[in-house]
Amino acid sequence: MALFPQDALEPGVRKREVFGWAMYDFANSGYTTVVLTAVFNAYFVGVVAGGADWATLAWTLTIAVSSAVVMLTLPALGAWADLRGAKKKLLALFTAACVLGTAALAAVGPGDLWLAVLAVAVSNIAFSYGESMIAAFLPELARREALGRVSGWGWSFGYLGGMLALGASLAWVLAAQARGQTAAQFVPVTMLITAGIYALAAQATFALLRERAQPQPEARHGHGIAASLRRLADTWREAQHYRDFAWLLACGACYQAGISVVITLAAVYAEQAMGFKQAQTMMLVFLVNIAAALGAFGFGYGQDRLGHRRALALTLAGWVLMTVLAALATGPALFWVAAVIAGLCMGSSQSAGRAMVGLLAPVTRRAEFFALWTFATRASVIVGPMTYGLITWLTGGNHRVAILSTAVFFVGGWVLLRQVDTDRGAARAQAPEPA
Repeated sequence: MALFPQDALEPGVRKREVFGWAMYDFANSGYTTVVLTAVFNAYFVGVVAGGADWATLAWTLTIAVSSAVVMLTLPALGAWADLRGAKKKLLALFTAACVLGTAALAAVGPGDLWLAVLAVAVSNIAFSYGESMIAAFLPELARREALGRVSGWGWSFGYLGGMLALGASLAWVLAAQARGQTAAQFVPVTMLITAGIYALAAQATFALLRERAQPQPEARHGHGIAASLRRLADTWREAQHYRDFAWLLACGACYQAGISVVITLAAVYAEQAMGFKQAQTMMLVFLVNIAAALGAFGFGYGQDRLGHRRALALTLAGWVLMTVLAALATGPALFWVAAVIAGLCMGSSQSAGRAMVGLLAPVTRRAEFFALWTFATRASVIVGPMTYGLITWLTGGNHRVAILSTAVFFVGGWVLLRQVDTDRGAARAQAPEPA
Protein backbone atom coordinates (compact mmCIF):
# COMPACT_ATOMS: atom_id res chain seq x y z
CA MET A 1 0.00 0.00 0.00
CA ALA A 2 1.37 3.42 -0.98
CA LEU A 3 2.13 5.80 1.87
CA PHE A 4 0.82 8.76 -0.14
CA PRO A 5 -2.01 7.35 -2.31
CA GLN A 6 -3.58 9.52 -4.97
CA ASP A 7 -7.06 8.30 -4.01
CA ALA A 8 -6.72 10.15 -0.67
CA LEU A 9 -6.97 13.43 -2.61
CA GLU A 10 -9.90 15.23 -4.17
CA PRO A 11 -10.32 14.94 -7.95
CA GLY A 12 -8.00 17.32 -9.77
CA VAL A 13 -5.59 17.65 -6.82
CA ARG A 14 -2.03 16.60 -7.60
CA LYS A 15 0.47 15.36 -5.05
CA ARG A 16 2.81 18.25 -5.80
CA GLU A 17 0.12 20.66 -4.64
CA VAL A 18 -0.26 18.75 -1.36
CA PHE A 19 3.52 18.95 -1.03
CA GLY A 20 3.29 22.73 -1.45
CA TRP A 21 0.57 22.87 1.19
CA ALA A 22 2.62 20.74 3.60
CA MET A 23 5.66 22.94 3.00
CA TYR A 24 3.91 25.72 4.88
CA ASP A 25 3.77 23.52 7.97
CA PHE A 26 7.48 22.88 7.31
CA ALA A 27 8.12 26.62 7.06
CA ASN A 28 6.24 27.92 10.09
CA SER A 29 7.11 25.13 12.56
CA GLY A 30 10.51 26.69 13.15
CA TYR A 31 8.75 29.69 14.68
CA THR A 32 6.94 27.67 17.36
CA THR A 33 9.93 25.39 17.94
CA VAL A 34 12.68 28.01 18.27
CA VAL A 35 10.84 31.16 19.34
CA LEU A 36 8.01 29.87 21.52
CA THR A 37 9.31 26.51 22.77
CA ALA A 38 13.08 26.09 22.89
CA VAL A 39 15.04 29.32 22.77
CA PHE A 40 13.45 32.75 22.95
CA ASN A 41 11.02 32.04 25.81
CA ALA A 42 13.86 30.99 28.13
CA TYR A 43 15.98 33.89 26.80
CA PHE A 44 13.11 36.29 27.54
CA VAL A 45 12.79 35.06 31.13
CA GLY A 46 16.47 34.66 31.97
CA VAL A 47 18.20 37.40 29.96
CA VAL A 48 15.77 40.04 28.71
CA ALA A 49 13.86 40.18 32.03
CA GLY A 50 16.93 39.30 34.07
CA GLY A 51 15.33 36.29 35.78
CA ALA A 52 12.97 38.48 37.81
CA ASP A 53 10.16 36.90 39.84
CA TRP A 54 7.62 38.34 37.39
CA ALA A 55 9.52 37.22 34.27
CA THR A 56 7.53 34.03 33.56
CA LEU A 57 4.27 35.89 34.13
CA ALA A 58 5.43 38.66 31.75
CA TRP A 59 6.12 36.08 29.04
CA THR A 60 2.75 34.41 29.47
CA LEU A 61 1.01 37.82 29.47
CA THR A 62 2.68 38.70 26.16
CA ILE A 63 1.46 35.47 24.60
CA ALA A 64 -1.98 35.96 26.15
CA VAL A 65 -2.49 39.52 24.88
CA SER A 66 -1.37 38.68 21.35
CA SER A 67 -3.68 35.66 21.39
CA ALA A 68 -6.56 37.86 22.51
CA VAL A 69 -5.98 40.09 19.48
CA VAL A 70 -6.18 37.00 17.26
CA MET A 71 -9.40 35.89 18.93
CA LEU A 72 -11.06 39.26 18.36
CA THR A 73 -10.03 39.67 14.73
CA LEU A 74 -9.46 36.31 13.05
CA PRO A 75 -13.06 35.04 12.70
CA ALA A 76 -14.00 38.16 10.72
CA LEU A 77 -10.86 37.78 8.60
CA GLY A 78 -11.81 34.17 7.93
CA ALA A 79 -15.29 35.20 6.85
CA TRP A 80 -13.78 37.89 4.60
CA ALA A 81 -11.40 35.34 3.05
CA ASP A 82 -14.33 33.03 2.24
CA LEU A 83 -16.35 35.84 0.69
CA ARG A 84 -13.45 37.10 -1.41
CA GLY A 85 -11.79 33.75 -2.19
CA ALA A 86 -8.64 35.34 -0.81
CA LYS A 87 -7.05 32.79 1.53
CA LYS A 88 -3.79 32.67 -0.41
CA LYS A 89 -3.44 36.46 -0.61
CA LEU A 90 -3.94 36.84 3.12
CA LEU A 91 -1.53 33.95 3.74
CA ALA A 92 1.21 35.82 1.86
CA LEU A 93 0.62 38.99 3.90
CA PHE A 94 0.69 37.16 7.23
CA THR A 95 3.80 35.21 6.26
CA ALA A 96 5.72 38.40 5.53
CA ALA A 97 4.62 39.92 8.86
CA CYS A 98 5.70 36.86 10.87
CA VAL A 99 9.06 36.63 9.14
CA LEU A 100 9.78 40.32 9.77
CA GLY A 101 8.62 40.10 13.39
CA THR A 102 10.86 37.09 14.01
CA ALA A 103 13.84 38.84 12.43
CA ALA A 104 13.17 41.86 14.69
CA LEU A 105 13.79 39.62 17.72
CA ALA A 106 17.46 39.59 16.70
CA ALA A 107 17.69 43.18 17.95
CA VAL A 108 16.54 42.25 21.47
CA GLY A 109 19.19 42.26 24.19
CA PRO A 110 19.27 42.35 28.00
CA GLY A 111 16.72 44.85 29.33
CA ASP A 112 15.00 45.40 25.95
CA LEU A 113 11.70 44.26 27.43
CA TRP A 114 9.28 46.39 25.40
CA LEU A 115 11.00 45.68 22.09
CA ALA A 116 10.80 41.96 22.88
CA VAL A 117 7.12 42.21 23.82
CA LEU A 118 6.24 44.10 20.63
CA ALA A 119 8.17 41.79 18.29
CA VAL A 120 6.79 38.64 19.94
CA ALA A 121 3.24 40.02 19.79
CA VAL A 122 3.45 40.97 16.09
CA SER A 123 5.07 37.69 15.05
CA ASN A 124 2.70 35.55 17.13
CA ILE A 125 -0.40 37.30 15.75
CA ALA A 126 0.81 36.91 12.16
CA PHE A 127 1.78 33.27 12.79
CA SER A 128 -1.70 32.49 14.13
CA TYR A 129 -3.39 34.14 11.15
CA GLY A 130 -1.22 32.17 8.73
CA GLU A 131 -1.79 28.89 10.57
CA SER A 132 -5.55 29.34 10.23
CA MET A 133 -5.42 30.23 6.53
CA ILE A 134 -3.24 27.28 5.54
CA ALA A 135 -5.46 24.88 7.50
CA ALA A 136 -8.52 26.05 5.57
CA PHE A 137 -7.04 24.55 2.38
CA LEU A 138 -7.13 21.01 3.84
CA PRO A 139 -10.76 20.13 2.88
CA GLU A 140 -10.08 21.33 -0.67
CA LEU A 141 -7.19 18.87 -1.01
CA ALA A 142 -8.23 15.71 0.89
CA ARG A 143 -11.26 13.47 0.57
CA ARG A 144 -13.41 13.34 3.68
CA GLU A 145 -12.42 9.76 4.45
CA ALA A 146 -8.72 10.70 4.26
CA LEU A 147 -8.66 13.98 6.20
CA GLY A 148 -6.74 12.38 9.08
CA ARG A 149 -4.02 11.01 6.82
CA VAL A 150 -3.49 14.18 4.81
CA SER A 151 -3.55 16.37 7.91
CA GLY A 152 -0.96 14.02 9.42
CA TRP A 153 1.26 14.38 6.35
CA GLY A 154 1.33 18.14 6.87
CA TRP A 155 1.90 18.05 10.62
CA SER A 156 4.65 15.43 10.42
CA PHE A 157 6.41 17.31 7.62
CA GLY A 158 6.03 20.45 9.69
CA TYR A 159 7.95 18.95 12.57
CA LEU A 160 10.79 18.16 10.17
CA GLY A 161 10.91 21.89 9.44
CA GLY A 162 10.97 22.60 13.14
CA MET A 163 13.88 20.21 13.54
CA LEU A 164 15.75 21.90 10.68
CA ALA A 165 15.40 25.34 12.28
CA LEU A 166 16.21 24.00 15.74
CA GLY A 167 19.13 21.89 14.50
CA ALA A 168 20.68 24.83 12.66
CA SER A 169 20.16 27.02 15.73
CA LEU A 170 21.64 24.36 18.04
CA ALA A 171 24.72 24.05 15.83
CA TRP A 172 25.20 27.81 16.05
CA VAL A 173 24.68 27.85 19.83
CA LEU A 174 27.20 25.06 20.45
CA ALA A 175 29.79 26.76 18.22
CA ALA A 176 29.16 30.12 19.89
CA GLN A 177 29.47 28.64 23.38
CA ALA A 178 32.74 27.02 22.36
CA ARG A 179 33.97 30.51 21.41
CA GLY A 180 32.92 31.79 24.85
CA GLN A 181 29.94 33.83 23.66
CA THR A 182 26.97 34.57 25.91
CA ALA A 183 23.26 34.04 25.23
CA ALA A 184 22.91 37.75 24.45
CA GLN A 185 25.35 37.18 21.58
CA PHE A 186 24.18 33.88 20.09
CA VAL A 187 20.39 33.88 20.63
CA PRO A 188 19.77 36.84 18.24
CA VAL A 189 21.44 34.89 15.42
CA THR A 190 19.05 31.96 15.96
CA MET A 191 16.15 34.36 15.35
CA LEU A 192 17.62 35.29 11.95
CA ILE A 193 18.13 31.59 11.12
CA THR A 194 14.49 30.87 11.97
CA ALA A 195 13.16 33.82 9.96
CA GLY A 196 15.28 32.86 6.95
CA ILE A 197 14.10 29.24 6.88
CA TYR A 198 10.47 30.39 7.24
CA ALA A 199 10.78 32.80 4.32
CA LEU A 200 12.56 30.37 1.99
CA ALA A 201 10.45 27.28 2.68
CA ALA A 202 7.16 29.17 2.28
CA GLN A 203 8.04 29.96 -1.34
CA ALA A 204 7.14 26.39 -2.30
CA THR A 205 3.66 26.93 -0.89
CA PHE A 206 3.00 30.03 -2.94
CA ALA A 207 4.39 28.41 -6.08
CA LEU A 208 2.40 25.15 -5.89
CA LEU A 209 -0.79 25.72 -3.87
CA ARG A 210 -3.93 26.83 -5.77
CA GLU A 211 -6.73 29.05 -4.51
CA ARG A 212 -9.89 27.20 -5.58
CA ALA A 213 -12.41 29.31 -3.70
CA GLN A 214 -14.26 31.89 -5.77
CA PRO A 215 -15.63 35.26 -4.61
CA GLN A 216 -19.19 34.87 -3.36
CA PRO A 217 -22.15 37.11 -4.31
CA GLU A 218 -21.92 39.33 -1.22
CA ALA A 219 -18.32 40.19 -2.08
CA ARG A 220 -19.18 41.06 -5.67
CA HIS A 221 -21.75 43.52 -4.34
CA GLY A 222 -18.97 45.37 -2.57
CA HIS A 223 -19.97 44.75 1.02
CA GLY A 224 -16.53 43.47 2.09
CA ILE A 225 -15.87 43.66 5.83
CA ALA A 226 -19.49 44.56 6.66
CA ALA A 227 -20.72 41.42 4.90
CA SER A 228 -18.02 39.40 6.64
CA LEU A 229 -19.14 40.59 10.06
CA ARG A 230 -22.79 39.89 9.26
CA ARG A 231 -21.84 36.44 8.07
CA LEU A 232 -19.87 35.82 11.25
CA ALA A 233 -22.83 36.94 13.38
CA ASP A 234 -25.03 34.53 11.42
CA THR A 235 -22.64 31.70 12.22
CA TRP A 236 -22.82 32.40 15.96
CA ARG A 237 -26.62 32.55 15.80
CA GLU A 238 -26.75 29.33 13.82
CA ALA A 239 -24.49 27.47 16.24
CA GLN A 240 -27.34 25.14 17.19
CA HIS A 241 -27.35 23.85 13.59
CA TYR A 242 -23.66 22.92 13.96
CA ARG A 243 -23.74 21.72 17.55
CA ASP A 244 -21.07 19.06 17.06
CA PHE A 245 -18.70 21.68 15.74
CA ALA A 246 -19.58 23.89 18.74
CA TRP A 247 -18.75 21.03 21.12
CA LEU A 248 -15.50 20.47 19.23
CA LEU A 249 -14.60 24.14 19.71
CA ALA A 250 -15.14 23.81 23.45
CA CYS A 251 -13.14 20.58 23.53
CA GLY A 252 -10.31 22.14 21.52
CA ALA A 253 -10.16 25.22 23.71
CA CYS A 254 -9.80 22.96 26.75
CA TYR A 255 -7.20 20.42 25.66
CA GLN A 256 -5.22 22.94 23.61
CA ALA A 257 -4.77 24.96 26.82
CA GLY A 258 -2.66 22.10 28.10
CA ILE A 259 -0.74 21.78 24.85
CA SER A 260 -0.02 25.51 24.85
CA VAL A 261 1.64 25.12 28.25
CA VAL A 262 4.02 22.54 26.78
CA ILE A 263 4.74 24.62 23.68
CA THR A 264 5.34 27.95 25.41
CA LEU A 265 6.87 26.80 28.72
CA ALA A 266 8.72 23.53 28.05
CA ALA A 267 12.11 25.25 27.99
CA VAL A 268 11.29 27.27 31.10
CA TYR A 269 10.27 24.10 32.98
CA ALA A 270 13.38 22.22 31.83
CA GLU A 271 15.68 24.98 33.00
CA GLN A 272 13.87 26.08 36.16
CA ALA A 273 12.66 22.71 37.50
CA MET A 274 15.16 20.25 36.01
CA GLY A 275 18.27 22.44 35.86
CA PHE A 276 18.85 21.96 32.12
CA LYS A 277 21.29 24.20 30.27
CA GLN A 278 20.34 25.89 26.99
CA ALA A 279 21.97 23.27 24.77
CA GLN A 280 20.34 20.43 26.75
CA THR A 281 16.95 22.09 26.42
CA MET A 282 17.34 22.48 22.67
CA MET A 283 18.30 18.80 22.33
CA LEU A 284 15.26 17.89 24.42
CA VAL A 285 12.94 19.87 22.14
CA PHE A 286 14.66 18.31 19.12
CA LEU A 287 13.72 14.87 20.48
CA VAL A 288 10.15 16.05 21.08
CA ASN A 289 9.93 17.14 17.44
CA ILE A 290 11.10 13.72 16.22
CA ALA A 291 8.43 12.02 18.34
CA ALA A 292 5.81 14.55 17.20
CA ALA A 293 6.60 13.94 13.51
CA LEU A 294 6.24 10.18 14.00
CA GLY A 295 3.05 10.66 16.02
CA ALA A 296 1.40 12.95 13.47
CA PHE A 297 2.29 10.77 10.49
CA GLY A 298 1.44 7.38 11.97
CA PHE A 299 -1.60 8.51 13.90
CA GLY A 300 -3.12 10.15 10.85
CA TYR A 301 -3.57 6.72 9.29
CA GLY A 302 -4.87 5.32 12.58
CA GLN A 303 -7.34 8.17 12.94
CA ASP A 304 -9.09 7.37 9.67
CA ARG A 305 -9.44 3.73 10.79
CA LEU A 306 -10.26 4.21 14.51
CA GLY A 307 -12.57 7.15 14.00
CA HIS A 308 -11.78 10.79 14.75
CA ARG A 309 -13.28 10.98 18.24
CA ARG A 310 -11.76 7.74 19.54
CA ALA A 311 -8.34 8.67 18.15
CA LEU A 312 -8.36 12.09 19.79
CA ALA A 313 -9.51 10.60 23.11
CA LEU A 314 -6.54 8.23 23.05
CA THR A 315 -4.10 11.12 22.68
CA LEU A 316 -5.70 12.99 25.58
CA ALA A 317 -5.07 9.98 27.84
CA GLY A 318 -1.43 10.12 26.75
CA TRP A 319 -1.24 13.80 27.68
CA VAL A 320 -2.48 13.08 31.22
CA LEU A 321 0.22 10.42 31.61
CA MET A 322 2.85 12.89 30.38
CA THR A 323 1.96 15.55 32.97
CA VAL A 324 2.13 13.03 35.82
CA LEU A 325 5.54 11.73 34.72
CA ALA A 326 6.94 15.25 34.24
CA ALA A 327 5.80 16.29 37.72
CA LEU A 328 7.30 13.15 39.30
CA ALA A 329 10.63 13.37 37.47
CA THR A 330 13.55 14.27 39.72
CA GLY A 331 16.24 13.23 37.26
CA PRO A 332 16.65 13.49 33.48
CA ALA A 333 15.70 9.87 32.60
CA LEU A 334 12.00 10.03 33.56
CA PHE A 335 11.73 13.57 32.21
CA TRP A 336 13.03 12.42 28.82
CA VAL A 337 10.38 9.67 28.79
CA ALA A 338 7.72 12.30 29.52
CA ALA A 339 9.12 14.42 26.67
CA VAL A 340 8.83 11.56 24.17
CA ILE A 341 5.20 10.94 25.20
CA ALA A 342 4.52 14.67 24.86
CA GLY A 343 5.92 14.64 21.33
CA LEU A 344 3.87 11.64 20.24
CA CYS A 345 0.70 13.17 21.68
CA MET A 346 1.41 16.66 20.37
CA GLY A 347 1.71 15.65 16.73
CA SER A 348 -1.28 13.32 16.82
CA SER A 349 -3.68 15.50 18.82
CA GLN A 350 -3.06 18.66 16.82
CA SER A 351 -3.39 16.79 13.51
CA ALA A 352 -6.56 15.07 14.76
CA GLY A 353 -8.16 18.38 15.72
CA ARG A 354 -7.46 19.94 12.33
CA ALA A 355 -8.89 16.91 10.52
CA MET A 356 -12.08 17.02 12.62
CA VAL A 357 -12.62 20.67 11.76
CA GLY A 358 -12.22 19.80 8.07
CA LEU A 359 -14.83 17.07 8.50
CA LEU A 360 -17.38 19.37 10.20
CA ALA A 361 -16.87 22.56 8.12
CA PRO A 362 -19.43 23.44 5.41
CA VAL A 363 -17.90 23.83 1.94
CA THR A 364 -18.67 27.54 1.63
CA ARG A 365 -17.41 28.41 5.12
CA ARG A 366 -14.13 26.60 5.45
CA ALA A 367 -11.87 29.58 6.16
CA GLU A 368 -14.46 30.90 8.60
CA PHE A 369 -14.79 27.60 10.49
CA PHE A 370 -11.03 27.15 10.65
CA ALA A 371 -10.81 30.74 11.91
CA LEU A 372 -13.29 29.84 14.65
CA TRP A 373 -11.11 26.84 15.49
CA THR A 374 -8.12 29.15 15.74
CA PHE A 375 -10.27 31.44 17.92
CA ALA A 376 -10.74 28.51 20.31
CA THR A 377 -7.09 27.51 20.29
CA ARG A 378 -5.95 31.11 20.86
CA ALA A 379 -8.26 31.24 23.87
CA SER A 380 -6.42 28.19 25.13
CA VAL A 381 -3.09 29.97 24.68
CA ILE A 382 -4.36 32.63 27.06
CA VAL A 383 -5.84 30.30 29.67
CA GLY A 384 -3.16 27.58 29.73
CA PRO A 385 0.08 29.54 30.09
CA MET A 386 -1.59 32.20 32.26
CA THR A 387 -2.79 29.48 34.64
CA TYR A 388 0.71 28.03 34.72
CA GLY A 389 2.27 31.45 35.31
CA LEU A 390 -0.15 32.30 38.10
CA ILE A 391 0.39 28.95 39.84
CA THR A 392 4.17 29.36 39.77
CA TRP A 393 3.77 32.88 41.14
CA LEU A 394 1.35 31.86 43.92
CA THR A 395 3.42 28.80 44.92
CA GLY A 396 6.73 30.66 45.05
CA GLY A 397 8.02 29.23 41.77
CA ASN A 398 6.84 25.61 42.14
CA HIS A 399 6.88 24.44 38.51
CA ARG A 400 6.01 20.84 39.43
CA VAL A 401 2.64 21.81 40.86
CA ALA A 402 2.02 23.98 37.80
CA ILE A 403 2.76 21.21 35.28
CA LEU A 404 0.65 18.69 37.22
CA SER A 405 -2.32 21.08 37.22
CA THR A 406 -2.17 21.03 33.40
CA ALA A 407 -3.72 17.55 33.45
CA VAL A 408 -7.06 19.18 34.30
CA PHE A 409 -7.22 20.68 30.79
CA PHE A 410 -6.77 17.29 29.12
CA VAL A 411 -9.37 15.61 31.32
CA GLY A 412 -11.79 18.46 30.57
CA GLY A 413 -11.16 18.07 26.85
CA TRP A 414 -11.98 14.36 27.08
CA VAL A 415 -15.28 15.09 28.86
CA LEU A 416 -16.31 17.65 26.21
CA LEU A 417 -15.22 15.37 23.36
CA ARG A 418 -17.82 12.80 24.44
CA GLN A 419 -20.52 15.26 23.27
CA VAL A 420 -19.20 15.29 19.67
CA ASP A 421 -20.95 13.02 17.16
CA THR A 422 -18.73 13.15 14.06
CA ASP A 423 -21.21 11.33 11.78
CA ARG A 424 -24.01 13.72 12.68
CA GLY A 425 -21.69 16.73 12.37
CA ALA A 426 -20.37 15.63 8.97
CA ALA A 427 -23.92 15.14 7.69
CA ARG A 428 -24.84 18.64 8.88
CA ALA A 429 -21.79 20.11 7.13
CA GLN A 430 -22.81 18.53 3.80
CA ALA A 431 -26.47 19.52 4.09
CA PRO A 432 -27.83 22.83 2.71
CA GLU A 433 -27.08 25.76 5.01
CA PRO A 434 -29.97 27.02 7.18
CA ALA A 435 -32.08 29.70 5.53
